[in-house]
Amino acid sequence: MRPVTDLINITDPAWPLVKQWIDAATNKVEILQADAAKGRDALYKTQVTTRSPMGAIIYATGGLLIDNGWIRILGSGSTKLNRSLPDWNVGKSIKAIGDRPAFLLIADDAAGGFFAINGGALGKDAGNVYYLSPDTLTWDSLDMGYSDFLQFCFKGDLGAFYKTLRWKSWKTEVAALDGNQAYSFYPFLWSKEGKDINKDSRKAVPVDELYTSIYSARIQLGISQ
Repeated sequence: MRPVTDLINITDPAWPLVKQWIDAATNKVEILQADAAKGRDALYKTQVTTRSPMGAIIYATGGLLIDNGWIRILGSGSTKLNRSLPDWNVGKSIKAIGDRPAFLLIADDAAGGFFAINGGALGKDAGNVYYLSPDTLTWDSLDMGYSDFLQFCFKGDLGAFYKTLRWKSWKTEVAALDGNQAYSFYPFLWSKEGKDINKDSRKAVPVDELYTSIYSARIQLGISQ
């Protein structure tokens, strides 16, 4: 693993560019304050440089909250989003820091959906971002890389993308939601009985618990993609 000093690019950092994208965003973006030590630690564990948008976000921010906190883009962790990108992947996409991930979890949302960069396990389009939806339980390619994913979060039509996953009072509830939580629904959104999200009951649960629950359901239903 390269030392963190090799990963911090002083001559051509990507953060000024990412900040320009954020300043031009049409969706609400909240930049979570970074802790310098945590930023260096997360950058080292991820082994990406600050010349890349991902490295810039990890090093310069505690994460990003999009659209009143609906989408949480992982950085180095903060009080509102107390998960760093590399540590969050341990036990999910990797067994230990330093492993090569088959996919890399980069963000999640309040409805219990997860975003990941394909490392080869999700399809033939390595490097593309995939979405694991709570109403299908399948990983589906968004046909875009990390930079385009950021632009989608900043300027995309999130209302259309989440048409079936947002309930009437979502904005008020999600604004008060902790970044380590997401909503669990019953009946399950992937079931025939749970397709109308406004009729389902919901409760906030730890994101880790929800991720485990979704993968357990995938195994039980024989879903491999």
